[in-house]
Amino acid sequence: MKSFRDKRRDGRPHQPAKGGAAQSRTSVDRGAIKADVRPSEQHDVKPDNRSEPKQAPRVLSRRDGALPSEQLPVILEVAPNADYALLDSGTGQKLEQYGPYRIVRPEGQAIWQKALPAKDWERADAIFTGDTDEEGIGRWRFPKLPLGETWPMKHDGIDYLGRFTSFRHVGVFPEQASHWDHMAGLIAAAKRPVKVLNLFGYTGLASLVAARAGAEVTHVDASKKAIGWARENQEMAGLGSKPIRWIVDDAVKFAEREERRGSRYDVILFDPPAYGRGPKGEVWQLFEDLPDLTDLCRAILTPKPLAVVLTAYSIRASFFAIHALMRDTFAGMGGKIESGELIIREKSAGRALSTSLFSRWVA
Repeated sequence: MKSFRDKRRDGRPHQPAKGGAAQSRTSVDRGAIKADVRPSEQHDVKPDNRSEPKQAPRVLSRRDGALPSEQLPVILEVAPNADYALLDSGTGQKLEQYGPYRIVRPEGQAIWQKALPAKDWERADAIFTGDTDEEGIGRWRFPKLPLGETWPMKHDGIDYLGRFTSFRHVGVFPEQASHWDHMAGLIAAAKRPVKVLNLFGYTGLASLVAARAGAEVTHVDASKKAIGWARENQEMAGLGSKPIRWIVDDAVKFAEREERRGSRYDVILFDPPAYGRGPKGEVWQLFEDLPDLTDLCRAILTPKPLAVVLTAYSIRASFFAIHALMRDTFAGMGGKIESGELIIREKSAGRALSTSLFSRWVA
């Protein structure tokens, strides 16, 4: 499925998609399916256009065994720092600091009043305007000087490129930093080779964090353009020698093939859209298809796995829904299910802006 978060991820309500999903995530580039190569190889592999046998529907049944212990609600918070800060929010907008730039974007959940005076908002370097409807494409306005498509950014010492996209996003979702830090800690503490699978991987920050921590990473995204951006970020970060496999493919089909091939992973991250289409027209509906994918993730874990992390954006549901799904799926595996919300703490008035739901199993 497409990894790019939808143009309406700010949470403004609209008619739910089939299955209860409230919003979609749409890709800028539908790119052909192709298997990419390790960074040490300089040529691309041609797309494999051979038709695959039709996959039989996955048969799910509730597992026996004790349920994992649980911790909820867990609120994972990102505070303002030198690389990123939510400066202020309100009246359907948010004012953020991304490195050197102040950026204004729509934020439907900010139903309160702005705390900073208008003059602070007027100092913005970039403002997302134009058509922000679900199927529309917006545009950026630069009140001071015209800015290029990219600019240098940093996360915890990892250099990458921020981007002004026509879908209001900027190439990184800073609320995910809590998951990245947690994953890096697990990899370092394992003191053994660790294999990480990053499904719906977008522009690669999670993959770079995992690789820097010492893991061998497989990064999957259906968008050829997103994979290209991720490769740029890898070079920008000086991590070109790290073992990251960049793969343009439908996440579900890739996971199904990994199950058949016997490929296994110690850590799996998956961040599926509420609704999406794969490169061959495959339709994804979160509430219909998430149980199968979650089951698949369990099936491709190593005998001594570390964690599985699910993040859900833009859905009309409580985190209790995905918490119960994850707890049932990992019955008999021990460990713990932690579920809750990812939030960003505002600098101006200290308010919390919730960005997504999450649930993670930790061994």
